[in-house]
Amino acid sequence: MTTHSPDIPAPVLVLVPGVTDAPTDGDARFHVADETAPQLAVTDLVATRGDGVFETIGAFDGVPVNVIPHLERLARSAAMVDLPAPDLETLVEAVEAAIFAHEPVSELSVRVMYTRGIEGAGTPTCWIHARVSDDWAPYRTGMRVAVLDRGLSTTSARTSPWLLPGAKTLSYAVNMAAVREAKRRGAADVLFVASDGYVLEGPTSTLLVRRGDEFLTTPVSAGVLAGTSVRSLSDHLEAERGTGVREQLMTIEDVTGSDGAWLLSSTRLAAPITHLDEAELPVDRALTARFQQVLTGAI
Repeated sequence: MTTHSPDIPAPVLVLVPGVTDAPTDGDARFHVADETAPQLAVTDLVATRGDGVFETIGAFDGVPVNVIPHLERLARSAAMVDLPAPDLETLVEAVEAAIFAHEPVSELSVRVMYTRGIEGAGTPTCWIHARVSDDWAPYRTGMRVAVLDRGLSTTSARTSPWLLPGAKTLSYAVNMAAVREAKRRGAADVLFVASDGYVLEGPTSTLLVRRGDEFLTTPVSAGVLAGTSVRSLSDHLEAERGTGVREQLMTIEDVTGSDGAWLLSSTRLAAPITHLDEAELPVDRALTARFQQVLTGAI
């Protein structure tokens, strides 16, 4: 049994047996479960092989942001690993149920997990876990980032699709190892670089670079995850300035010589890069604050 700090509201767990089809035993498509009780079989392939996909949705003052884009990306990742297509309507309702069941908080992290299920059963497992977000305030004010080699070329999505570049899978050991290495180097996070010299993304984030009035991000074709946060900012910039975020391959020198760079995610929001290895980057506090508003759905 797990325990939680009395000062932090308890997480909420929603099981979704009807993620692909309505359950045949008469149960509801999803239901709130006891978060402190065992729920996952040890023979589930996500436990034995990390075989599954996921999404993390940020909810701010009870309102989730980019639910449909996140779930559509979940479906794309599922297709890439040959999982059955999830029913998005069911997942939307289950996400809403998880948020509704959680005690009101200012920032909530809602994780949707979709796995291949128990080995040999042929039935996927799906659950949603809603919990109070980590304190990302220090990251939002600026962070030092280490450059680490990912060991893949920007052509890997085309030449080696079985390596699953661009899929958000639950096989996250390498990404977490990279974050630990960054911390050993005195940095807070990582910017991966491809073997052909172009910058990619963070372990849990999308790169955004400013060059004058232009905003750039790594092309999805280079094997990075299609970011929901960068899409929101692109739509905002398009409406406000007449030009959105453009995809372009960039080198480390392009980032260090830029007018600012951020790592974007749905819960951490826009984290400005203050240093990339030893190179110092400019930080626009006002623009960063505006980006935070966009990514929380405030504007």
